Amino acid sequence: MADRKIKAWSKKILVAVSGLTLSLGSVGLRMADLKLGETGQLRSVLDGDTLYLDSGLKVRLSAIQAPKLPLGREGFEAWPLGEESKSALETLTKDKRLQLYYGGESRDRYGRALAQTFTLDGEGDRDVWLQEEMVRLGMARVYTWPDTFQDSKKLYAAEIEARDAKRGIWGNDYYRIRSPEPNALAQDVDSYQIIQGVITSTADIRGQVYLNFGADYRTDFTIIIAKRDRKRFEKSGINPLSLEGATVRVRGWVELSNGPMVWLDHPERLEVLN
Repeated sequence: MADRKIKAWSKKILVAVSGLTLSLGSVGLRMADLKLGETGQLRSVLDGDTLYLDSGLKVRLSAIQAPKLPLGREGFEAWPLGEESKSALETLTKDKRLQLYYGGESRDRYGRALAQTFTLDGEGDRDVWLQEEMVRLGMARVYTWPDTFQDSKKLYAAEIEARDAKRGIWGNDYYRIRSPEPNALAQDVDSYQIIQGVITSTADIRGQVYLNFGADYRTDFTIIIAKRDRKRFEKSGINPLSLEGATVRVRGWVELSNGPMVWLDHPERLEVLN
C-alpha cells in the first residue's frame, strides 16, 4: 500500500514539474548574495530536504524543512507525508547534475553542506531551484536561519500558493498554522510551528524585546528577540516595538517559559500581514 501511494505521488509530482514553464529569472537567486559551491551528479535522496552527490557530499537544502523520516533513529516517528516529500525530491533530481551555492556557513555541525541547490540543464545552466519548487509543491515549508534567508520572499510566495491550494502538507492538519491560544499551543512544545495572531503589546526590558499575544505575559504566547539579535531587525528596517496591533505570522521552535514562547533571532521568520 505504501509503495502504491509513493508511486502515485511520484506521478503527480512529475506531471506538476513537467508542466512548469521556468526561466532563469523565476528560478534565480540574487547571485551576488551567494558563493559558488560544488557541482555534482545526484547519487541518492535521503529525505525531502537532504541528498547525496556522487562525491559523497551530504547536502542539506538550506532555508526549507521537509517532513522528517526516522532514518534509523530509534523511537522517531515519521512525520506525515515524509515518504511523499522524499519521492518529490527524487523526481525533481533524477539523473540531474546539481549546483550548490552558499549564503553563509557552508557546513553544519554534522558536516552537511548547507546549500541553495539548483538542477542544471543539458547546457550546464541553472534550471530548477529545488528549495522553491519543493515549497511550491507543498512538500516542504520555509525554514530560514540568520545566514540562509536569501530570497525568502520568493519562498514565502511559493508557500502561500501551496497552502492556499492545500497542496501536500497543507492538506494535513499536522502542519496547520497554529493559533496563539496558550493552552492549545502548549501541546506543541519542542516542535517547529507556524503561529498567526495579533500582537497585543510590546515591551523592551533591558534591551530584550517581548511581543505579547495576550493580556497576561506570564501565561500567554510571547515572541522574544534577544538584545544581541536586534541589529538584524534594525538593518532590515523593522522596529519590533512598533508592531503592537499588527497581525503577524511567526515560525520557530515552541518552548515553555511561563506561557508558550518562540525565540526570534532574524526578521525573515516574521511575516507582518497588515
